Amino acid sequence: MMTSQEVPFEAQLEARAQIIEALLRRLLDERLLPGEIARPQRLLAAMRHGVLNGGKRLRPFLVLESAALFDADPEAALRVATALECVHCYSLIHDDLPAMDDDDLRRGQPTVHRAFDEASAILAGDSLLTYAFDIIADEATAVPAGRKLALVLGLARAAGPGGMAGGQALDLEAERTAPDEGGIIRLQAMKTGALIRYACEAGAILADAPQGDRERLAEFGSAIGLAFQLADDLLDLTADTETMGKATGKDAAAGKATLASLNGVDWTRAQLRGLVAQAHALLEPYGERAALLKQAASFVAERTK
Repeated sequence: MMTSQEVPFEAQLEARAQIIEALLRRLLDERLLPGEIARPQRLLAAMRHGVLNGGKRLRPFLVLESAALFDADPEAALRVATALECVHCYSLIHDDLPAMDDDDLRRGQPTVHRAFDEASAILAGDSLLTYAFDIIADEATAVPAGRKLALVLGLARAAGPGGMAGGQALDLEAERTAPDEGGIIRLQAMKTGALIRYACEAGAILADAPQGDRERLAEFGSAIGLAFQLADDLLDLTADTETMGKATGKDAAAGKATLASLNGVDWTRAQLRGLVAQAHALLEPYGERAALLKQAASFVAERTK
């Protein structure tokens, strides 16, 4: 029988993704919660289309594994991980809208506004965002009130104007203002990195780990968040639409600079190697317990789609 370290990383990622999807399916049924009046079927269908369409589920994986690093309650970690995935999927639904990136494909399927309509896509995204906070605040997420408050506050700030949403605003501006390298790094740290940073720190919050551990895991998340975006930019330059399941080459077509386009493929690959080394070094104090998180850092930088 293989140990967890001997199972291929992508199989471990897929196993966690299936657990997350099973909970998402249960949460997005037609069961009314206290205080709800009705759940419109078309809205639920649009929400399901936006979240139950595959994907690596990397962010919830990071929540689960960072929580396991500190022996946090696995059921509470699963619910927080699922809430984070709702926020991530909301951002993708809105990012694909004609007013944003105007994409027709996501994960190889029609985007929500193409499968339904723009209004349904906006409402599906709105609903997923608010439902994320419902999931964490619900008594079924069995963590002490102080930790629950920290989780809600951290997610709100990672997703809001000083995090992901603000990063998307900067990304739209970048089509007109051509930010310098520092501006691009700030944009990417917000749009992509903020939720990944939160995912890694959330496990430490769930376990009430010491502040030093929280900061170390957040720094780990920042490193792999930048690596994720660099790898994404590299794939936008080198991969095709069929491989990626979404349009590629859109940044260049829009005249939008990325670190990869500014500095070239070789520079980007060197930066990715450096970020992986940094991420691994941050996890050294945890020894073999951090093996899967180290593999996640390598996977983020080396992925091909």
